[in-house]
Order: sequence, then C-alpha cells, then structure tokens
Amino acid sequence: MLRKTLLAASLASVIFASPVMAQDAAPTEDPVLATVNGEEILESEVRATQQGLPQQYRQLPFEMLKGELLTREINQRLLMIAGSDAGLADDAEVKARVEALERRVVAETFLDRALDDAITDDVIKAKYDEFVETNVPEAQVHARHILLESEEDAKAIIAELDDGADFAELAKEKSTGPSGPNGGDLGFFNRADMVAPFAEAAFAMDAGSYSKEPVQTQFGWHVILVEEVKEGTQPTLDEVRQQLLAEATRDAITDIVDGLREEADIVNNVEIEAEKAAAEAADKAEKEAPAE
Repeated sequence: MLRKTLLAASLASVIFASPVMAQDAAPTEDPVLATVNGEEILESEVRATQQGLPQQYRQLPFEMLKGELLTREINQRLLMIAGSDAGLADDAEVKARVEALERRVVAETFLDRALDDAITDDVIKAKYDEFVETNVPEAQVHARHILLESEEDAKAIIAELDDGADFAELAKEKSTGPSGPNGGDLGFFNRADMVAPFAEAAFAMDAGSYSKEPVQTQFGWHVILVEEVKEGTQPTLDEVRQQLLAEATRDAITDIVDGLREEADIVNNVEIEAEKAAAEAADKAEKEAPAE
C-alpha cells in the first residue's frame, strides 16, 4: 500500500487502475460477479477499480466496498459499450488518451518492478543504522506541578514543601490547573511537549526534587516536582520500518530517474525558452541602465 502511494506521488494518477496494478490482491479464482449485455465482469476487474481509488478507500477490505465497486464497474461497462457502439474506439481523442494512459501504466509498472530490486532488507537495515546514528534519543521527565495565579502564592507553596508538606495533596488543594485533582500529575513528557520555561526548569531538575523558585509561563506560576527522569531509547526497526521504507523508496525513485536522465538525450524547450527570456531581460536592463 505504501509503495502504491509513493508511486502515485511520483507519477500522474491514472483514471482507472489496470489489472496489473491489482494482481497482488486478486484471488486465486476469478469469479464472474456480473454480466452486462453478455459481457462478463470478473472480480479481478472490480478489485482493480478499488486500486484506482484514493488511499483511504484502497485500505478498506474489498468485501466492504464490493457492491459499490461492482455498481461502478457495471456503469462503466455500459458507458464503454455505448461509446464503442458510437464508433469512439477509432476516435482520435480516444486513441490519444489511451496512449497517454498506456505510457503512465508502463512507467509505473517499470518503476514498481525496479523498486522491488532496489528496496531490499539490507537497504532498510542500513537506513535504520543511519537513523540510530543520527537521531539522539530524547529523555523524558515524569513530573507533577501546582499552578497558581501569583508568584507570592507559588512561593508560599514552596515554603510549605520545605516544611514537609505532601506535593500531591497540595496540588489537589491549591492548583488551578486541570491536573490538580490528580495531584498535579503530568505523566511522562518530552521537552517539546511543554512550553519553554516549564520544560527548561523540569529537564534541569533531578528526580525527587521540586523547584525552589516559581516558574512563570503564560498560564501562571508553577511549582514543579520531578518524579522520574527516563533516558531516551531508540525505536526498534519494526517501529520505524514504514518511515524508513518511505525514505528508501523516495531515494530509490530519485536514483532510478536520475540514472535514466543521465543516459537520455533530453531537449527541454521550456528551459531553453526560459533561459533565453532571462538573458534578453538582463541584456535589456543593462542597456537601459543609466550611465554613471
């Protein structure tokens, strides 16, 4: 599914998916789901129609959409028969559009098969090793806080803590924040999950300590207790496999297309005309510039 999505982003989407695009999903047997004027509509054709839909529909079980897809295929077959009876098979516009569709399907199929060779387990493993090397795992902090309206109120809470008061009980009694009834418990969070002043204070503290000075944010004044500091861990290969597969696929597509471009004789008239226009504009500007 990811492969098809990335291919769709690299090549123009086709109006209707061909059976080739849906072969992986086709059943071993290919039953006839309907006939239209004696013409059979096979299940493989209806499955191919699903592959031409937006991604959110391609992900749904075929059985869930089968009835609606079959109706669409019947309607399409009726229109095709009507157009054929009208002689459109030999129409110049139809032939041009069929040729354009064929070019796109051939290009997509070539790229899909090339990616089968390019995206191997070794490639994904190398991507993972690079990910681990370049992404430093982020630590997490488990903290509680007591949110107050004024600095004076926050300092009074700190004085109570210095005298041995229980942080969670004070949070339940005094905190104005939504976590107050839960003893101010915020659970584990990353640095980016909190506003900067709060995060800077919490991540600078040791486990078991509370802030000796109130911390001000746009929400008010905080007294923070750090319950636990947890060192960051790297995700497993399976946890980031889809991300790495997407990156490897994009890289492979770029390499394949760049390789073809290097070997091809390409004359890009649009670029030639743009360069010519830019040169003419620069020449005109130079001629019209006042002499010093």
